[in-house]
Amino acid sequence: MEETTKSVDQIFGENVFDDATMQQRLPRKTYQKLKEIIREGKDLDLETANVVAHEMKEWAIEKGATHYTHWFQPLTGVTAEKHDSFITAPMENGKVLMSFSGKELIKGEPDASSFPSGGLRATFEARGYTAWDPTSPAFIKENATGPILCIPTAFCSYTGEALDQKTPLLRSMEAVNKQAIRLLRLFGNTTSQRVTSSVGCEQEYFLIDREKFLQRKDLIYTGRTVIGAMPPKGQEMDDHYFGSIRERIGAFMKDVNETLWKLGVPAKTQHNEVAPAQHELAPIYETSSVAMDHNQLMMETLKKVAYRHGLQCLLHEKPFDGVNGSGKHNNWSLTTDDGINLLDPGKTPHENMQFLLVLSCILKAVDDHAALLRQSAADVGNDHRLGASEAPPAIISIYLGDQLADVVDQIIATGSADHSLEGSKLMTGVSTLPDFMKDATDRNRTSPFAFTGNKFEFRMVGSEASIGNPNIVLNTIVAEAFSDAADELEKADDFDLAVHDLIRKQIIDHQRIVFNGNGYSDEWVVEAEKRGLPNIKTMVDAIPALTADDSVAMFEKFGVFTKTELESRSEVEYETYSKKINIEAKTMIDIISKQVIPAVIKYTTVLADSITSVTAAVPSADVSTQREKLTEVSKLLTEANKALEELVKVQKEAEAIEEMERRAHATCDKVVPAMAAVRTPVDELEMLVDKEYWPMPSYGDLLFEV
Repeated sequence: MEETTKSVDQIFGENVFDDATMQQRLPRKTYQKLKEIIREGKDLDLETANVVAHEMKEWAIEKGATHYTHWFQPLTGVTAEKHDSFITAPMENGKVLMSFSGKELIKGEPDASSFPSGGLRATFEARGYTAWDPTSPAFIKENATGPILCIPTAFCSYTGEALDQKTPLLRSMEAVNKQAIRLLRLFGNTTSQRVTSSVGCEQEYFLIDREKFLQRKDLIYTGRTVIGAMPPKGQEMDDHYFGSIRERIGAFMKDVNETLWKLGVPAKTQHNEVAPAQHELAPIYETSSVAMDHNQLMMETLKKVAYRHGLQCLLHEKPFDGVNGSGKHNNWSLTTDDGINLLDPGKTPHENMQFLLVLSCILKAVDDHAALLRQSAADVGNDHRLGASEAPPAIISIYLGDQLADVVDQIIATGSADHSLEGSKLMTGVSTLPDFMKDATDRNRTSPFAFTGNKFEFRMVGSEASIGNPNIVLNTIVAEAFSDAADELEKADDFDLAVHDLIRKQIIDHQRIVFNGNGYSDEWVVEAEKRGLPNIKTMVDAIPALTADDSVAMFEKFGVFTKTELESRSEVEYETYSKKINIEAKTMIDIISKQVIPAVIKYTTVLADSITSVTAAVPSADVSTQREKLTEVSKLLTEANKALEELVKVQKEAEAIEEMERRAHATCDKVVPAMAAVRTPVDELEMLVDKEYWPMPSYGDLLFEV
């Protein structure tokens, strides 16, 4: 008998200890107490924790779980977990009990010295703590080890510093909530009790055949191809974008969706992206901390399900040179607990003073902290992508669209706005097609920070990165701008006049950050420089924004980071950059030395032998073509070998530098260009050497044979 297929509403959240499950299983008093703790940020008492832990354990055992883990997000970019079983010490009769206490729920103790800490923890100082985050529901993760109860947690050192993404994100959410409520009270709102930052995070990725993946050391070790010539066709025909999804990919996507839905991840949109073999998956909006957890689950699920389908998921920002890389568009907004979106302009934004104040504060926040916002999206892979005519430039700017730009222009020119552009009817010119109202503004895919109706889309974030950093920064810089505005307005004698003047002042002072044009153009680079906007092209150049005086003052003021935590994260960033590029360089050296050069030598030897054989058999034969090809290949081989020798030299020099900031700069300034110098002749060789001799699958094999 065939198994009945379950509907989405039947499987969605079935592996999540969510609010509905808690309401069903917990005693009413305990449930209400827990909700109060979550809502008001109160301390969790052990009595409540014990009841929750018991019911959580019983629910997990019913799902087949034998182990639990404190699931956390250290500064590695991925999640971490240590599994403990529910069994206790054997009883006299040889049996064991299955138990899980409130103390075990609240606190765990992983080794804090083995995760990146930027010097906060020495090797001999091992103690660190994980602390249950009750705002993010526990869930069951199913894998080869069996069902595991995963408890989302924060991770901090023995001395209290944050060693993860979750802790500062929760702090930043508290900061923006507190300051947003101050503004709402000034506008007479006495009903909203909380403002929450929400995120909808689009995830781009590549899928390739796993057998071909395993034949490429660069993909295995680095997640990207360090060499590779473009095939005759790339993405220039635009036929892959939104194209029909292949059967094999469709089966993968179906499996991904069902796995994510069981985990309560609201996966909604799926489609082919611009580059061949590239795809996208997007969820529905959620609270920022939950969205971060769910994005990590999404990335893990994409990789795990791909393996089951004989595929390999590549999350690197630029796995293939010559075609679009992958981003993670971070759609950010602020919403009250009673459903008010602070970024909703309404039908007449020129009359919406609350929205205009929020908008002007965001202009101020992004302009004042453009370098810090750029840093929040900095990672090694993104250096290949940003500004490459496929992603936003490395220059931070804000796109407002025609409607808001017009309102802003009116305020700058006259001090106030008296009208808003309205959407017009879209006439298709076909009688059988319905006419409909189009939006009052277009969209701009070249802008790094674009207003898109009732949210801002931060398009800089890399596909492999955690969304923690960008949202920590967004929440905190906006909290600062809200705080400054509230400080001024709270002491005003005439609030209406004061808010009007403040909106105009902030818009005028920060109008340079607004740009509605083509962010890919060379003209914008020149114009941005005239405006004084920073153009930070590499991760290494972006890192100092973390510890700049204004960043430290802001983060400490709102309790998001201490100076020590910021310095440690700066050190982690330099170390991460140095290590990742070093791995790429050593991988390239290994591939060129052990695979490419021997293969080319073998090919040239065969080619030379064939010339000798032909001339011996037919002395008058014209072998000029063979000689020309042999000469060209040999010349490129010499160039590649010479460039390789230089790469080996600078890689060793950089690796020998102990101080991480200096090593990162040496890696960026010398190793990266040396790698590019090796790649140029090697990619040319791939176009000349017989495919039979080339030692690895080509771009054509990887991108089109899925």
